[in-house]
Amino acid sequence: MTHTELPRTLAPTERTRLRRMKEKASFERSDLEAILDAGFVCHLGVIVDGDPMVVPTVYGRDERNLYVHGSVASRSLVNAEGDDVDATICVTVTHVDGLVLARSVFEHGVNYRCAMIYGTPRRLVDDAEKTEGLRILTEHATPGQWDYARRPTRKELAATTVFALSLEEASVKIRTGAPDDGDSPDAALGLWAGTLPLTSRWGAPTADPALPSGITAPAHIVARAGTRQG
Repeated sequence: MTHTELPRTLAPTERTRLRRMKEKASFERSDLEAILDAGFVCHLGVIVDGDPMVVPTVYGRDERNLYVHGSVASRSLVNAEGDDVDATICVTVTHVDGLVLARSVFEHGVNYRCAMIYGTPRRLVDDAEKTEGLRILTEHATPGQWDYARRPTRKELAATTVFALSLEEASVKIRTGAPDDGDSPDAALGLWAGTLPLTSRWGAPTADPALPSGITAPAHIVARAGTRQG
């Protein structure tokens, strides 16, 4: 199946158009992709039996779609499927890069990168397509793991729901830099102001206590120790 390439510029819609702090918006698809590539956990917002539910779950992406999965018993994913307006979901991915500590509490803030994706998810029913979705999910979280670990069986595939959500409708918001009150009257207060960066790094692999001696972590996992996540 062939697909047309998504535009490299995000076109605002009524759902994605920023109404506040428009200067923090980005319409570059490359920024959306960078935010998605820097994480592997998203929050999936759905309506279940008339009530809102926000579910954390892992994800992966390719050039056109975001992929999420779960048990076939997962109400949030099952209720996300459909063709009516109630089936629309919102997926968010957020990275906190630090606190912005100003001279006044009112001007405090957060440096962050955030993406919101809207759409109606499509359930993958073909085994080959579902397997490819799971491969994308696995490789997104741990590159190299799909070829190292055992692949899903037909029974496991049947017990797993995989959805594809188009990356066509998305909103990106980014805040960087110093506090905004450096040229305000508060600058004369003589108080410290600045940013407190926040970073996350992978630690050394910890072996399962049930492992027999002599089985060591594969190179693709060892190589991530000490590297930055996000």
